[in-house]
Amino acid sequence: MANGRYCSDSFEVGVRMGEIRTTAERRRRLKRAVVASLAALVILAGSLGGLMLWQHSYDLREQTVTIRHGGRTLDGVLALPEQGKGPYPLVVFVHGDGPVDATHDTFYRPIWESLARGGYASLSWNKPGVGGAPGDWLGQSMADRAGEAADAIAWARKRPDVDGSRIGLWGASQAGWVLPKIAARDSGVRFVIAVSPAVNWHRQGRYNLLAELRRDGASATETAAALRRRKTVLELLARDASYEEYARTVGGSDRMTAARWRFVSRNHTADAGADLPALRGIPVLLVLAGHDLNVDTAETKATYRRLLPGPELRVAHYPDASHSLLEYDVENSPARLTLTALFAPRALFADGFLTEQRAFLTALGGGRRTEP
Repeated sequence: MANGRYCSDSFEVGVRMGEIRTTAERRRRLKRAVVASLAALVILAGSLGGLMLWQHSYDLREQTVTIRHGGRTLDGVLALPEQGKGPYPLVVFVHGDGPVDATHDTFYRPIWESLARGGYASLSWNKPGVGGAPGDWLGQSMADRAGEAADAIAWARKRPDVDGSRIGLWGASQAGWVLPKIAARDSGVRFVIAVSPAVNWHRQGRYNLLAELRRDGASATETAAALRRRKTVLELLARDASYEEYARTVGGSDRMTAARWRFVSRNHTADAGADLPALRGIPVLLVLAGHDLNVDTAETKATYRRLLPGPELRVAHYPDASHSLLEYDVENSPARLTLTALFAPRALFADGFLTEQRAFLTALGGGRRTEP
């Protein structure tokens, strides 16, 4: 019995030891698998990080500049071609709406690179109040913005690396009200690239409202309510109502801030039609998108063709692009947008958008072509 119990106990111990050895072996295998997986992830992360860094390395020489002219101080970036000493023809960037910094959160860099490959430098700056820059962009009128750009151009003409006789403008969206005002101030503007430019503030606002309501599947009742609200706001703007009156009259979580109300009050009568004749005789590339919810591209195209007759106007249309000239399907997929922005930022834009701008400038006989 003693021997039998001993054998039984030994067997049970042996089984338990076998289980322990088996468990220990499993743990060792799991540990090796985890270590191998972690190593693979580190290698993958390193590779993806390297890819991301490479994709965000541009064939440019960027210089941080401080523009002082006409009593203004602007914090900017001058992007020069990677090779050569200049003087380079220059593209001056005019932002759209919102608190935009000099690089537009790096959005401009693929455009700068493409222009640099055509031999052109680019100049951009933080809007007032953005990135520590002095001032407040919400305190500006479109005329103020044009004066700011004219001062920047005058500053650039004094630089030895800029060809002051070959300076032009690039502007998007709200810049449609600014670009012709700049040309009216500075007769030396040699070309304009207008990307999704607005024409009339009121008509654009109505178009944008209805386009977004359709996109969101709003009912007829919801659309009618939104149009009534809009009519109320326009009536308040027409009689220069105070923000306090606006706030009492118009409710809702999307109500404007006081600063935004003052900005809109200052600019809501903007209409590019009054200023576009200043661009006559200047080569203009009008860039339009097929999925533009912000700007009525049909009206914009018709207005530009009517007011800028002649061969100097060239129209480029991108049917698969959004208002920002990004690929529409990419912009409307958060996952694709994030991955593309991280790993292929040049592919954010509609096919041909970057190269066609360069071709437009090259055809003017401007910079030296430096294809990749």
